[in-house]
Amino acid sequence: MALIVQKYGGTSMGSVERIEHVANKVASFRKQGHQVVVVVSAMSGETDRLLKLAKAIDPKGSQREFDQIAATGEQVTIGLLAIALQKAGVQSRSFTGWQVPIRTDGAHMKARIQSIEPEALLAACNAGIVPVVAGFQGITDDGSVSTLGRGGSDTTGVALAAALKADECQIYTDVDGVYTTDPRVEPKARRLDKITFEEMLEMASLGSKVLQIRSVEFAGKYKVPLRVLSTFVDGPGTLITLEDNSMEDPLISGIAFSRDESQITVTGVPDKPGVAAAILGPVGDANVEVDMIVQNVGADGSTDFTFTVARGDHDKALEIIKRVAGELGAKGVAGATDIVKVSIVGVGMRSHAGIASQMFKALATAGINIRMISTSEIKISVVIDQDYLELAVRTLHKAFGLEEKK
Repeated sequence: MALIVQKYGGTSMGSVERIEHVANKVASFRKQGHQVVVVVSAMSGETDRLLKLAKAIDPKGSQREFDQIAATGEQVTIGLLAIALQKAGVQSRSFTGWQVPIRTDGAHMKARIQSIEPEALLAACNAGIVPVVAGFQGITDDGSVSTLGRGGSDTTGVALAAALKADECQIYTDVDGVYTTDPRVEPKARRLDKITFEEMLEMASLGSKVLQIRSVEFAGKYKVPLRVLSTFVDGPGTLITLEDNSMEDPLISGIAFSRDESQITVTGVPDKPGVAAAILGPVGDANVEVDMIVQNVGADGSTDFTFTVARGDHDKALEIIKRVAGELGAKGVAGATDIVKVSIVGVGMRSHAGIASQMFKALATAGINIRMISTSEIKISVVIDQDYLELAVRTLHKAFGLEEKK
């Protein structure tokens, strides 16, 4: 008998029929003798609807009250699923985040979990009851309701699995696992049987939307076996686990991409100490996150400085940089929003040379020009024109043999 934490997302909870389907899945695990703790999201689109109502009154309203409103979405689904389980013959009880309790810091709308007291959930499991826990929410030290930010139910599920010392945390969604790349871009994309925490973290940060980044970080930190499965299609899913040094591991596990990219270039900046800080400091102060950075030093003692930010931050960052460029005596500033980022990810890069050259050669053969390059121990990212995104993904997918079963 295993203790399993199962998390079901908004799509899985999107209607009464789907909630009853989830109840039947949970009931089947109970019949196999497993103890199950269920974490659920609000119905698909419900959180957006609730926050839209709040912002219609005051877009700059109290974030504490926004959390109070947003958290009600999960309060509805835990009650509905508990009723559906009881109808299916399974003893069940719903728990809000503060009834567990899940204690967080006071950063409303993006709170971080500080501790979990799992005794009530364990007592329920030992009594043969299936606890249904509201994802995405917790309680602060002063007793206020808090929420964990977008995708926060994934983090709730993993955190509960860690606190309960569960045998596995299963994330149920509308896809049947983690793929080598987005099947909508490359139909030959293949579902991975397993992927390491490091690789999944890179994939999530580089544009893969399967799991929230914080949930992967949490799972890796506490060594929680994590599995991604489909609510609607039976199958083994993808296991996210610690790295094993199998000689048969593929060099590249997947290809991630992001359309949410923009580029800003400052030309003719005096090449002297402190220039990078002078350019990027004001951008950071404006809460704009910088991703890739390239600096080229010219023969005339000046430098060109290029960096990327999220497309939604482009106009704000460009306005700041124009002001900074004037103060630095730069020759010019240019921005571009017609770019994308494509990345290859794989722990095999650590022990194999020539991966970068293979990537660059494949893109060159396809006639794709590279604007910027960034590397880490297990990933290589390039910035290219947005018109070449799908061609680049398909080209690299084929170049690294990702459609072939390893």
